[in-house]
Amino acid sequence: MDNVTEGKWDSLPVKLNDNILKTLDELTFTHMTPVQSACIPLFMANKDVAAEAVTGSGKTLAFVIPILEILLRREEKLKKMQVGALIVTPTRELAVQISEVMNQFIQKFPQFRQILLIGGSNPIEDVEKFKTFGANIVIGTPGRLEDMFRRKADGLDLASCVKTLDVLVLDEADRLLDMGFEASLNTILGYLPKQRRTGLFSATQTQELDKLVRAGLRNPVRITVKEKGVASSDTQKTPARLSNYYTICRTEDKFNTLVAFLRQHKHQKQLVFFSTCACVEYYGQALKALVKNVTIHCIHGKMKHKRNKIFSEFRELKSGILVCTDVMARGIDIPEVNWVLQYDPPSSASAFVHRCGRTARIGNQGSALVFLLPMEESYVTFLSINQKCPLQRMPPVKDVVDVLPKVKALSLGDRAIFERGMRAFVSYVQAYAKHECSLIFRTKDLDFAALARGFALLRMPRMPELKGKTFPNFIEETVDTDSIRYKDKNREKQRQKFLQELKEKGRPETGKKNFIKNKAWSKQNSKKERRKKMAAKRKLDEGSDIDDEDMKELLNDTRLLKKLKKGKISEEDFDKQMTSGGKSQHRATGPAEDSGTEDEV
Repeated sequence: MDNVTEGKWDSLPVKLNDNILKTLDELTFTHMTPVQSACIPLFMANKDVAAEAVTGSGKTLAFVIPILEILLRREEKLKKMQVGALIVTPTRELAVQISEVMNQFIQKFPQFRQILLIGGSNPIEDVEKFKTFGANIVIGTPGRLEDMFRRKADGLDLASCVKTLDVLVLDEADRLLDMGFEASLNTILGYLPKQRRTGLFSATQTQELDKLVRAGLRNPVRITVKEKGVASSDTQKTPARLSNYYTICRTEDKFNTLVAFLRQHKHQKQLVFFSTCACVEYYGQALKALVKNVTIHCIHGKMKHKRNKIFSEFRELKSGILVCTDVMARGIDIPEVNWVLQYDPPSSASAFVHRCGRTARIGNQGSALVFLLPMEESYVTFLSINQKCPLQRMPPVKDVVDVLPKVKALSLGDRAIFERGMRAFVSYVQAYAKHECSLIFRTKDLDFAALARGFALLRMPRMPELKGKTFPNFIEETVDTDSIRYKDKNREKQRQKFLQELKEKGRPETGKKNFIKNKAWSKQNSKKERRKKMAAKRKLDEGSDIDDEDMKELLNDTRLLKKLKKGKISEEDFDKQMTSGGKSQHRATGPAEDSGTEDEV
């Protein structure tokens, strides 16, 4: 179904509730977008829909309005514990955003109550909230929703509550499958009644999505909404008002160019995408020190409890910088984003399009810029052919200065930053090796010496990818990196205590023997697996900036040492457990943080 144009709300073939029209007017949504004018009548006519539209095209209202209309027209009114609509979305940020939109409408309909079920909060609290207040509209992420269906022992029979379900919406449906939620979705679908309206909303259609359409929809109407001015033979997936640029930087100049660009646009709102969580942690800290008088936030998928707060704060800013991974790439609506900067090209071409779509939303102007190395320039042609996403070359950024010595100074002044840099380097190499466009992004083409200079490293990390190689073009700092202290006094105190205990036992302080030489880091046990083996410990002192994960590892190491002293384990067992556990004070020489695959439960 194509060639759907914009129109006024009263031009719909179905009449909308007066309170819905009043809310639309208050929110200054005077005209429908094409995806809204296409989907709303079909949904309200009891059709299943599978809608594909470019990101930022107004898909949220395309299902929020029909949901409310369908629930208002029910012959039998919903009771407190009866769920009439379920909206499933891949990330908690997107779920929060949908909940906020829904809330603006149901304020005028006190007979309806919604609940948000997402990760990052206590599931028992969600159960109690549901039991106390009930819910007719449920918005959630797959992991938490699946968990709620299994909470019967806690007094919540969600399976019974959804027997009255009229509407199911899967938002960013392709992303739900990309993130590995297929099993959770199948479990959830198994609890839902077959007689229902279902809507799949997505910016891209994939083979996996086709399977889901066949499994969950009955004779669906497929809707593909194109941008104005795009030829019918074309399938451009980026917004029409997006100015999409690329720039070519030498490896060691890349971060300098980014800093210069951000300084020149400091009064605007900007997103900066990196490929891994570790890179966000490292470069985010560096940017806070280098780009002055600007609010800078960092967000990635490994943040469990801070993400909602950071996301909300950044949305309210008039100007600022959000340093992030692809957890912010899909469906997120942040008002008035001027620039989307892709410091690292994403691992998939479709993610490139979604990142760009965080700006130029709902007909607004916006710009995007991707930083490429000279050997990666053919990626521009690849995007033009593969994603129908043309890019124009931006003139070189002016007034670029070398800030890398300042980043090195940060590492010399705080061991935490030094370690973050080492982890970021390793995670970047691992992510690079996993790029789907492997003919362009080839690890063997990377200049590791230039890359290490670009990361402002004090020394090269020990990793299998560098084994047997020499780097005459990389000059290591003369400082003994083991002597670099943590700026956090409590953290440094714990490190010194641990090093002293190792010294007393005659064990090497550098931890070099703990490195697993015959296994690539990407194949070693992941941090999630190691985390299961550790007891949960909190920060030792209030106000300490020590990382919870670092503290867990440090305490685990100390416990092992005590067991060895008391003769409870042999030296061989001690070596094995130290090796498989990874060391907090030498984390740069062990497995790095993974490449930033985003989780959502």
